[in-house]
Amino acid sequence: MKRRPILCVCAAILFATWFSAANTAVALSLSRVIDQAQAKMVKIYGAGGFRGMEGYQSGFLISAEGHILTALSYVLDTDHIAVTLNDGRRYDAKLLGGDPRLEIAVLKIEATDLPHFDLAKAVSLTGGTRILALSNLFNVAMGDEPDSVQAGTVSVVTRLEGRRGVFETPYHGPIYVLDVATNNPGAAGGALVTYNGELAGILGKELRNSLNNTWLSYAVPIDQVRQSVDDIRAGKFISLKELPPEKKPAHPMDVTILGIVLVPDVLERTPAYVDQVRPGTAAARAGLQPDDLILMVGNQLAQSCTDLQKELGMIDRADAVKITILRGQELVDVTLQAGPDDK
Repeated sequence: MKRRPILCVCAAILFATWFSAANTAVALSLSRVIDQAQAKMVKIYGAGGFRGMEGYQSGFLISAEGHILTALSYVLDTDHIAVTLNDGRRYDAKLLGGDPRLEIAVLKIEATDLPHFDLAKAVSLTGGTRILALSNLFNVAMGDEPDSVQAGTVSVVTRLEGRRGVFETPYHGPIYVLDVATNNPGAAGGALVTYNGELAGILGKELRNSLNNTWLSYAVPIDQVRQSVDDIRAGKFISLKELPPEKKPAHPMDVTILGIVLVPDVLERTPAYVDQVRPGTAAARAGLQPDDLILMVGNQLAQSCTDLQKELGMIDRADAVKITILRGQELVDVTLQAGPDDK
């Protein structure tokens, strides 16, 4: 009977020692996961904006050859995009293409043998899964400093579509809602990983509820963006204006034939907003409206009035033209067909 207290004390000591060792092992394992993920993160610098809009965001490497997945935003609306790797190396980046429906873009830097996430190995998550969110929120890192790391869980897996008109965004698909405030300035394009270091999603842009001014922290699952990323890397989103001149049609399309009057092209990259629609033209028949923003011609991004004109110039005026417009906060596909009397 007298030995029982001694045995209990010994058992308690053994349990405390085991528990401490287990926690230390978990902490060391998590530290390794974070270090490995940090090596794949990049800081992106581009165009700022009016009213103090930040000129930076986050991204992560998805190939050893320097392909980068990030958010499609005004930050990339410039001819000079700079990328800083985790080790402090700096590169000029080229925008290969983007998908406005998913709000993602792919950049390319000239480098090799880079640590990277393999999109093909990305995992799907369920509610309650513990996650790490890595990003350069608030520009906490500018050189070889590590990105910010936030730990939390997936609150729920749901569709953003149910919040159309409340959370205003062109994307209306599945998302991971997170219980940690990840979607801050500069965080867009960051990586969502599991405690095992598996890539699961890309952090979305800041998203505010227009009814009660609350903010949503979320990530888009990688399986929703993988096909678009593959298409961009395969060259399907490369601008048509890069084709050789002999490939241009003899009778090219332009906005005048379609009946579109764009806003005055006074800036280096004036967005392709519709100013007027001439009655009785292809644009009028298709229902285009003033203030529509033309984002794409077919699968090609039109980042400015100049880009739009060049993309249309690669299409024969006898062919139908598919464009994607942003009307308010809704993306709309429109097909325009010029008639024989349209000039």
